[in-house]
Amino acid sequence: MTHKNQMKQKLYDIIFEADTKAGKIFDISLIVLILLSVASVMLESLQDQSDVFYHRLEILEWIVTFAFLLEYTTRLWVVRKPLKYALSFYGVIDFMAIIPTFLGLIFSGTHMLLVLRALRLLRIFRVLKLTRYINESSQLWKALMASRKKIGIFLFTVLILVVILGTLMYIIESNNDSGFTSIPISIYWAIVTLTTVGYGDIAPITALGRTLSSLVMIMGYAS
Repeated sequence: MTHKNQMKQKLYDIIFEADTKAGKIFDISLIVLILLSVASVMLESLQDQSDVFYHRLEILEWIVTFAFLLEYTTRLWVVRKPLKYALSFYGVIDFMAIIPTFLGLIFSGTHMLLVLRALRLLRIFRVLKLTRYINESSQLWKALMASRKKIGIFLFTVLILVVILGTLMYIIESNNDSGFTSIPISIYWAIVTLTTVGYGDIAPITALGRTLSSLVMIMGYAS
């Protein structure tokens, strides 16, 4: 085996094999970079920050981008079929983690797409060896598929119910300044109330509307 092939094999073991010590260090370092990148995008969305603050975030973003670019090109170099990897699930995600930074040089606002890098955290399954639970997850999927008719009927019933309740609330409250300005908004209220989320952004003000709202809340708890 030539020195070049030995280097490729060594890099392959580090990048694709999490069982080795070097592989674990590589994957953990990659996850840290991903978290830093996603955090920088979130911090950049904050208002009233200094130019120095944004400049440092921009520097961090370019450092992370070039680190991902180096890692992506190395993956393509060490695998036997680069095109197959590039078109694979993880290959596409790796590419999507790099391209937004460069698109930001041409189009404004695309840097926010950098949050897509969070998808690369899916590699944590390999790091923590969570693939051992694939059999259990397949059994859960089979159970869901076996009950798909019952689940479908339940969801369809709930859908009909929120449409009816939302329409009734619109009829009751549409003439008031309570926020029920359309049937879709009223259906949204019915979903929020029935699921007991209760955002409180829309609330009835009439006695009849509050009575109906109370009934929907009780139905939500009962379900």
